Amino acid sequence: MKVLLLKDVYKLGRAGDVKKVANGYGRNYLIPQGFAVLATPEAVQRADYIREVADKERAILNEEMSGIAEQMEDVRLTFPVRASETGRLYGSVNTRMIAEALNEELDLDLSHRQIDAQPLRMIGEHKVPVRLTVDLIPEIDVVVYREGETPEESIEEAEELAEEAEQADSESVGWADYKDDALEEYDDLEEFEIEPEIEVEEEEG
Repeated sequence: MKVLLLKDVYKLGRAGDVKKVANGYGRNYLIPQGFAVLATPEAVQRADYIREVADKERAILNEEMSGIAEQMEDVRLTFPVRASETGRLYGSVNTRMIAEALNEELDLDLSHRQIDAQPLRMIGEHKVPVRLTVDLIPEIDVVVYREGETPEESIEEAEELAEEAEQADSESVGWADYKDDALEEYDDLEEFEIEPEIEVEEEEG
């Protein structure tokens, strides 16, 4: 189905855009939540007005939030956790935990939905995007470290584990090259086939 966005929708589009979306996403979320309406010919005629109003409000919002974005440049959140010898957590550091820690650090009231990251499941230092507006998405440093160690020790361990994994990958690539060569030789003998968020006021009048 096609919808006309009334508000900015992260990773989908901006207010005034016409987008094709899955029927369920449109009917069960975008339209009921007031993010969009069906893109009827009558609705699309309002697209320019919606876009103009949204652009002005977005600029104001970006200016208001720019100070917070600057504060986040210096944020470093740390989470002591239980983890295995391979660095994998017994559990995870999820977006709710990150949002709560960030709100406490900067005295904010952000939703966990504004933390644009999957749950963190490995020790180490992670860059986590925070969606303040559709344009302002600063990154904060989140350090997940093993209980009984310092953050720096866990970061160093995570880097060593990453190097080991990269080396293992390079060795597996060598085997893949050998396998490809063998398949090419086989091809010479026998041919075979592989199947392969901004509110918009209604226009007055």
